[in-house]
Amino acid sequence: YADRSKYRDYYQGKYHLTNEEMDKFEEEQMALAAAWSQPNRQRIAAICRERNIALASHDDATCEHVLESRQLGSVIAEFPTTIAAAQASRQHGMNVLMGAPNIVRGGSHSGNVAAHHLAASGLLDILSSDYYPASLLDAAFRIADDEGNAFTLAQAIRLVSKNPAQALGLHDRGAIAEGKRADLVLARRHGEHIHIDHVWRQGKRVF
Repeated sequence: YADRSKYRDYYQGKYHLTNEEMDKFEEEQMALAAAWSQPNRQRIAAICRERNIALASHDDATCEHVLESRQLGSVIAEFPTTIAAAQASRQHGMNVLMGAPNIVRGGSHSGNVAAHHLAASGLLDILSSDYYPASLLDAAFRIADDEGNAFTLAQAIRLVSKNPAQALGLHDRGAIAEGKRADLVLARRHGEHIHIDHVWRQGKRVF
């Protein structure tokens, strides 16, 4: 959370805490973070290096956070909470990933930077489904329709196909090309909604 008050509002509402209970909860969480965040982060990064797994940071808010993530080996910046963090991530060669629901909602439910602001600034590389898988295709079309950024429809579709595949090292998919997996989606507009007509997985129609 870039805004501490948003953090308090969310958890106080979620757990129905009084101000005093929230103060104690926050203090306990900060203590746990101080004790375990660094060793857990280092161990996870080591496992990813050992197994050649692409590592993503999460909720970086400052340039210092981004530098730490890059030094750990992160190649994806998942949900940077500020424009400054997104800019720093790009400068360090990381792919900037935002949630597709953020686009559909028109902003972050946590009070962080909106994905469409990053798109308008040329700082958006990948969209993830986050908590709403159906938002992926919808978000890509919304970005293409938004005159506030320079994305064409083809470029917007790459946010949910080619770009994430390349970032994860999955070079057998993500594009329509000879030798690829032939994972395809046939979709069309139906009013304000995107309707999926057919889906192919490895060249075989599954829907």
